Amino acid sequence: MLTLYFSGTGNTKYIAERLSERMGAQCVSIEADFAFDAAIATADLIAVCYPIYGSRVPLIMRRFVNRHMEAFRGKRIIILVTQVTFSGNGARAFLDLLPTDHVEVLYAEHLPMPNNVCNLWPLYRKPSDVQNKKQIRRGIGRLERVCADLEAGRVKRRGFSRVSQFFGNLQGAAWQDRGERLMGQNLKIHSDCTVCGLCVSLCPMRNLKQREGRIVSSGTCTVCYRCINRCPERAITIYIHQRPKWQYRGIE
Repeated sequence: MLTLYFSGTGNTKYIAERLSERMGAQCVSIEADFAFDAAIATADLIAVCYPIYGSRVPLIMRRFVNRHMEAFRGKRIIILVTQVTFSGNGARAFLDLLPTDHVEVLYAEHLPMPNNVCNLWPLYRKPSDVQNKKQIRRGIGRLERVCADLEAGRVKRRGFSRVSQFFGNLQGAAWQDRGERLMGQNLKIHSDCTVCGLCVSLCPMRNLKQREGRIVSSGTCTVCYRCINRCPERAITIYIHQRPKWQYRGIE
């Protein structure tokens, strides 16, 4: 078994690593320098893990799948999605990246994890430590059920029902057609940025660059919130440019 994951601020990484430890799988971030085609081609079972944005697969994962499309052909896969609340067809959306019948989905599940969206108040409020811990416990509990089902050969496909697809597509179409582009192209570096370069080194898309003594965005943001949550000066915002009053640093 091979686990492939993208994680913006640590939630999905946490889930992918726990899944892999329990199931005896190799666990690799899609950001790694790794022979992905060869590893996918030789794996018997592939787990794909990602955070869901607007009921859709993040841009960086979409590009990864497109690059390695042929290696996925005929593979059996598990899809695990991390989410804050309801995402409709977040796991089912992965199949939209592939030709019909390109893979066989053995299992699909959505796992609740803490919120990392720190500057879109009041849409997303700062969670308390108690709320975060409760959300993590819920996610771990659901992951344990996933592993137990896989070991027992039980099949579950969350997000594949007509109801899930209907509600997921309501927000998913708006996100991928407009929301993702508006968010990604409206990333702002504020004037008190110290040009420490941390955001440049952390960006999974290589979207941020240091030029002429300042940080600039090239407009290819996957909206993962990694730079916003890790900036020491809280000098990065996206879409709504109210400075974040808190930052999410992942699961300790």
